[in-house]
Amino acid sequence: MNHTEELTRYTANFVDGLVQSGLSDVVISPGSRSTPLAMTIAEHPGLKQWVVIDERSAAFFALGMAKKRHHAVAIVCSSGTAAANYFPAIIEAYYSRVPLVVLTADRPHELRDTGAPQAIDQVKMYGDYAKWFHEMALPEADEKMLAYARGKASRAVNTANEGNPGPVHLNFPFREPLIPDLSLENLWGERSPEPFYTKTEGKRKLDRDQLENLRSKLQSFHKGLIVCGPQTDQALPAAVSELAAAWQIPILADPLSQVRAGEHHKDVVIEGYDAILRSESIREKLKPDFIIRFGAMPVSKPYLFYVKEHNSIPQFVVENTAGYREPAGNKTEMIYADAALLCKDLMNLADRDSSDAKWLQTWQNMNQTAKDFLLESDDENGVTEGEAVRSLMEVIPDNSGIYVGNSMAVRDLDTFFMTTPKSIEVLSNRGANGIDGMISSGMGAASIGAPVTLLLGDLSFFHDMNGLLAAKHYGLNITILVVNNNGGGIFSFLPQVKHEAHFEALFGTPLDIEFEQAVNMYGGTYQQPANEAELKQALESSYEYDGLSVVEVKTDRAANLNWHRAKWRQIEGSMRARI
Repeated sequence: MNHTEELTRYTANFVDGLVQSGLSDVVISPGSRSTPLAMTIAEHPGLKQWVVIDERSAAFFALGMAKKRHHAVAIVCSSGTAAANYFPAIIEAYYSRVPLVVLTADRPHELRDTGAPQAIDQVKMYGDYAKWFHEMALPEADEKMLAYARGKASRAVNTANEGNPGPVHLNFPFREPLIPDLSLENLWGERSPEPFYTKTEGKRKLDRDQLENLRSKLQSFHKGLIVCGPQTDQALPAAVSELAAAWQIPILADPLSQVRAGEHHKDVVIEGYDAILRSESIREKLKPDFIIRFGAMPVSKPYLFYVKEHNSIPQFVVENTAGYREPAGNKTEMIYADAALLCKDLMNLADRDSSDAKWLQTWQNMNQTAKDFLLESDDENGVTEGEAVRSLMEVIPDNSGIYVGNSMAVRDLDTFFMTTPKSIEVLSNRGANGIDGMISSGMGAASIGAPVTLLLGDLSFFHDMNGLLAAKHYGLNITILVVNNNGGGIFSFLPQVKHEAHFEALFGTPLDIEFEQAVNMYGGTYQQPANEAELKQALESSYEYDGLSVVEVKTDRAANLNWHRAKWRQIEGSMRARI
């Protein structure tokens, strides 16, 4: 058997092992050394390949796709700095628990550390950000090595998906010649009825004694809080809402919790808690007896202040598998159990009858006060950033998704995303909280089929404009709402704004770019509405268009800061008079 046949059969068995283990999508960036993987993947009838030229964009595209699919997606690139460009998305995948199978091609061992081109040290190059790393053997095609290739493919998919999902990395050294022979008989090898590694993974669950112990700790408390941070389990919203309603305690629901949208019960959902907790005196008066948190730490900084100021109260953080996501540094009891099942199990125990009805009513009244001011129309010709998000939430279609950027975008969504019966999945890159790769991530989510609205600022848009190519290349249906305050608007809310001598150059960083030209270059439609009525009309028309639609709202950073602060003062003043 010659080199080409060994290369082909080895690679084909690996690729077929991915498919047999449930992987269906691979994002490929062109390159020479990755030719055996790329061509074999493109040949396999069970795989859909997406070609994204820029590796950084490709990795974020796969990240968005995997978030939407809730299943591993593979990425393939050549050797050298191509693999290094994956790093930002791999970091995000690690922290936001997104399964990726990272397949990097490499020079063979004899060309490493010799000055050969595109030969860098790729062994464990992503460090601890990869759940598992394996340096693949050089291709051979005897029965043992073909089983080895299938086994590593199966393990890679399983490891990426299991427990807390995350990225895994396999590095493939390939010798030339690199072109596989796809005409070989029985190309995909001897497939068994089941994947090489089969997996039975049960959900973690507390036993009855553990449940009784938890309930006994809570039974004497009157003022409880349930907090739902960023999470993607679609079973949790209904289960946690039912539990909170039975216990008659509030749910502070982050915009990424999936709790604010859907048909489940929402009478106890407090979506305005970020505005409520901005006042230190109100935070002091709203001291809870205990907090149970599901999901990651909420986006809201006032909530972070709130838990830090009440660090003596019992706090319970529920993780489906494992982890220590508690950035406030408070003493915490970690509960490792499937969140939705835990809610149902607590419901099946004897009812808590010690809740303070006035406690829930206070939160509900404050929430309504906050909503009244936040939803109030302003007699202004322009559009503030908050009004832009408010308009979006009024017209966004049912059965669609939002992919929201970081900095101001996610915070305005936190403030202006009110509960709705619409089915809206909200995703974001809140693992590392960066602004890079946002367009590509949104495109990856849009590739699954359901309409997606990408909400982000001008710096995030600029940072990843080459991500727009995927929409043109694959005809993806996506609306991008760009809130353009000509720079880093979030810094206007931070202490840096007081240092006028350096603020604009170092933090404001105005771009002064006409994004319409970039949108036209990538074949999209572009609108720039001047007021709320025009914005709603522009968004509605974008949802009727099949393809890339960009709606840009231009705002003023200083005016936006003053507008937000005025809203918060109104809310605080009204609540002080009632509490």
